[in-house]
This record gives sequence, C-alpha cells and structure tokens, in this order.
Amino acid sequence: MFRVGLENNTEGRSQAWILGYPGCFAYGQDGSQALHAVSQAITDYRHWIDIHIADSWFPQDNEFALDETWECYTINDDYELSNEGYEVNAWFRHDWKPLSEEDIQHGLLLLGWNRDELMKTAADLSPEVLEHTYPKERWSIAGILGHIGNAEWWYMNRLGLAFPRAELPVQPFERLDKVRRRLIEVLPGLAGKRKVVGVDGEFWSPRKLLRRAVWHECDHIAHIRKLL
Repeated sequence: MFRVGLENNTEGRSQAWILGYPGCFAYGQDGSQALHAVSQAITDYRHWIDIHIADSWFPQDNEFALDETWECYTINDDYELSNEGYEVNAWFRHDWKPLSEEDIQHGLLLLGWNRDELMKTAADLSPEVLEHTYPKERWSIAGILGHIGNAEWWYMNRLGLAFPRAELPVQPFERLDKVRRRLIEVLPGLAGKRKVVGVDGEFWSPRKLLRRAVWHECDHIAHIRKLL
C-alpha cells in the first residue's frame, strides 16, 4: 500500500505526494481533490516507468493511505508567522529516512528521463519562442528553464552541497546542465546519510532534496507544454 503525504495551502492549492516515489504526485484545489487524484497519478507514474524500463520497481496495486498532513505557513525574517514572507513547505516524517543506494539509482533514472523530456520539449525552440511572454504568467519559457536550474541549485544549497551561487551560468540551458551535473555528482554520496538540517525555518534532508528535485522538473515540463 502506498503512503501519501498531503501538503495543504501550497501556492493556494493542495498537493498529494506518494511517499518514496519521487515524481509521483497529484494536485487539487483542496486536500480532498488532491487525494481523489492520487489513483490516476499512480497509474500515470507506473506507465512513465514502464515506457522507459522493462523491469519496473513500481508496485502493481493502486491502494493508498493518507500517512500525514502538512499545513503550509508563511514566516517573516524573524521566523514569526506572517501574511507575507517565506512559505515553509512540507516536511514529512518520511523525509527523515536516509536514501538507500537503490533509492538513488531510481532517482538518477527519473532525473534523466525528466531531462530528456525537457530537452525534447524546449531545446529546439527559437529564441523568439523562448523569450515570448504570456499574460498572467511570471516567466517566459526561458525564464522557466532558468528557474528549474535555480531551484535545483537551491535544493542542494540547503544541504551545503551546491557550488557558489556566483558560478551559476546566465544562459538557461548552460545553467540547467551545470546544476544537473552537480546533482548527479553529489547524489551517490548521500546513500545512508542520516543528514537533516534546518535552514531559514525549514527542515531539509537528502530524501526531501530528491523528492522535490524530481517533482519540480516534472511540474515545469507540463507547464512549458501548456504554454506551447
């Protein structure tokens, strides 16, 4: 049976995380809707793995249970609750678990499949399409690509694993490449590490790093495709 972590009030919606399977998640306007979407998310994730590899590690059932619920909140520079400031995202008990070597092997596959899909979607776009702006959207596609690289760098930085921020390339594709190469370099060394740190009012661990890195690129691949 799958264990689900529910994160409420993240950017105005709810997100169900299928714990232990980075990149398997579902959204909803509230927690009930997000949980309702979990079965389809599991089916889609199973298909994602099956089209890439013959010997899937993913379970065949779709049964799940809600394991934990996190209510997001915002803090100011003094770490006090505030209406504006930094949104503290989900920290689940599952995030305490050290990554196994198998977790990391699977995670590297998922990250690779994601990056292949991102490149298929965006690598051949013209400069005009990359820089085109869209109503009510924060970024152009080039901006989204840069944001993916920034976020991956930031996740590693939470654990003291990133190179200096000043070394982030300006060009989006170069940034994506350099940051990803660093992530691939550091992940194997995190196997078995019981490392949990608190940074800026939020807990981070290797498992949370992998959970959010795979999800974030998945999410923005869909975002770019929607814009196109």
